[in-house]
Amino acid sequence: MGLDSKTVAPFFSHFETLEDPRIERCQRHLLCDVLFLAVCAMSAGANDFVAMQKFGYAKRDWLKKYLELPNGIPSHDTIGRIFSLLDGEQFIRCFLNWVQTIHQVTAGEIIAVDGKTARASLDRAKGRNPLHVVSAWATANRVVLGEVMVDEKSNEITAIPKLLQLLELRGAIVTIDALGCQKEIAAKVRERGADYVLAVKGNQEHLEEDVVAYFAALDEGDKRPRRRSRATQESKGHGRVETRWCDAVPVPTTLRHRDEWKDLRSICRVTRAWTERGEEKSEVRYFISSLRADATVLAKAILGHWGIENGLHWVLDMYFGEDRSRARTDESAANLAVLRRWIVTLLRQDKTLKDGIEKKRLQAGWNEAILEQILGLS
Repeated sequence: MGLDSKTVAPFFSHFETLEDPRIERCQRHLLCDVLFLAVCAMSAGANDFVAMQKFGYAKRDWLKKYLELPNGIPSHDTIGRIFSLLDGEQFIRCFLNWVQTIHQVTAGEIIAVDGKTARASLDRAKGRNPLHVVSAWATANRVVLGEVMVDEKSNEITAIPKLLQLLELRGAIVTIDALGCQKEIAAKVRERGADYVLAVKGNQEHLEEDVVAYFAALDEGDKRPRRRSRATQESKGHGRVETRWCDAVPVPTTLRHRDEWKDLRSICRVTRAWTERGEEKSEVRYFISSLRADATVLAKAILGHWGIENGLHWVLDMYFGEDRSRARTDESAANLAVLRRWIVTLLRQDKTLKDGIEKKRLQAGWNEAILEQILGLS
């Protein structure tokens, strides 16, 4: 693609392998210029192609420090057309190559795998389902490690193994919700050198039934496991106190089909209790794991998985407008989804500003020096 390494940060060099999908006579604007503009604009608060164009007009003089802009600032239609034509797999590969330079998975690190639907990408006129993005999220550093796109939530089952295959997971703990509680997925996690913690529901024959029954027997004193581990967690925030109790035991012999789950070692029950608007509420969830029956370790992994909702999905909807984005043409919805997660990770990596995502984007839009700092241009 041809980015000048003398004028742009190493961050942008990861676009080098991205092929320009346009025919030569339609290349009035350089691909590197359009991508640079999109990254800068979204970092500074632009959530759609129109806003990217307006950012370009407002920051034209600053952009000329780094870009050729042979035909000025591209229109929003041009930016949108390029994003609709870019090869989605290549774009994700560029993202993965960049992430691998900034983050190395460490032993015991919790990697949450979960899906999110971009609801407004539904296109009934063309018979297209809304885009569903399955992401891998490093919970401690709040970094998106990778993602795959599917056009239906039910396809998440087949997408998760593809995502796991892309990632270096050796030594990590991979957590997945109940839809991903599949024997093939458990085997793929172990194949990649990681441990799994999988939420249990009724999508596997007898599994939930047997796990629930075993813990009920423990409570009634009918069973005596050779080792039972317990842990309690309490958290406060947003005006409520939440308490979680975790019980973990080795896999019981009464669990049917236990040998079909690769390296299954423990089952776990987590009970949550909290008060919301004066009303007491509770929830009980069950899990299986290739980890030994250590309630403290399992409770930490399970709590870390819940963090993907606030740390990534909520941020994408609240600050990046993902659930309202109506980009639908060809690859535009998928490529914008990648770009949003790229920018979230980029902003999380900046440690010079002590603010959250929203305030960082505002400051990047107001102050070009701050934007250069976030992008590694200064």
